[in-house]
Amino acid sequence: MDPQTRQPAPDYFPANLVMIFVNMLWIFVALWAVFGLEVVILLAVAINHGITVIDHRRKSRQ
Repeated sequence: MDPQTRQPAPDYFPANLVMIFVNMLWIFVALWAVFGLEVVILLAVAINHGITVIDHRRKSRQ
């Protein structure tokens, strides 16, 4: 295929963010139903901490 006629790939980032939200929502609801709200809060804090660590590592490389 000629590179000049190649179409750019669609941007699926917003759709992926929505799917992550939907999946986390049902997982949190299921964990809440089985184990209680404390487990969901601890998991949310752990995920938030992990995202913060990844963000700091990415910023330190730049």
